[in-house]
Amino acid sequence: MTTLVRTELKLFLREPVTVLIGVLLPAVLLAGLGSIPALRVPTDVFGGLSFIDYFAPSLLAISIAVLGLQTLPVGLATYREKGVLRRLAATPTSPASVLVAQLAITVATAALGTIVMVAVAVLAFDVPAPRHPLGFLAAFVLGTAAVFAVGLAVAAFAPRARVAAGIGTVLFMLCQFFSGVYLPKFLLPEAIVAISVYVPPGIAAFQDAWTGAGPQPAQLAVMAAIAVAATVAAARFFRWE
Repeated sequence: MTTLVRTELKLFLREPVTVLIGVLLPAVLLAGLGSIPALRVPTDVFGGLSFIDYFAPSLLAISIAVLGLQTLPVGLATYREKGVLRRLAATPTSPASVLVAQLAITVATAALGTIVMVAVAVLAFDVPAPRHPLGFLAAFVLGTAAVFAVGLAVAAFAPRARVAAGIGTVLFMLCQFFSGVYLPKFLLPEAIVAISVYVPPGIAAFQDAWTGAGPQPAQLAVMAAIAVAATVAAARFFRWE
């Protein structure tokens, strides 16, 4: 398993664009916005927070969604389409081990991207650290699990890598929209904001843990339910060849 993870990591690092987007893009976008003085001034519109304080949690959806909805399903669908998984089935290394290895690498990359973005926000722009660290961790674990489970479901149902890429791109765009990346949530209709609370990765839970009273149990419960349901569907319909 160690050799397999090492090999998959080498293959993953050969795609530097994916790595840079997954790890650095949220922090780079935050740095660009933070360079505008007006966006660092607290206002009543954001409840006494600056735009940077308010918007920072939304950027976390970028790395999570890129890795979970595009990198992971396309990689698995490509392996199946090219017969890699079928060949592995004839070796002591099972195809399921490849899935575990890719999950470990992409989840670790998402965690690294989150850490980098939070560090830039706190150290470079004086954004207060998350008020509820344990709640923030719970939001990350369950929100990421939900997104990655949906990505596995895409890989299970998509017959080819190109189809997986198309479906993943649509889901990625929806994820960014409901997370408030394209438009801050205060500009969206109330109905959209109410729905976004329960759309993976559940950025509302990140925001509540970072600047509010902590994530609501219902938010975390829905993320957990989506993760379980999508994982069951992926396991039921996933084809190794």
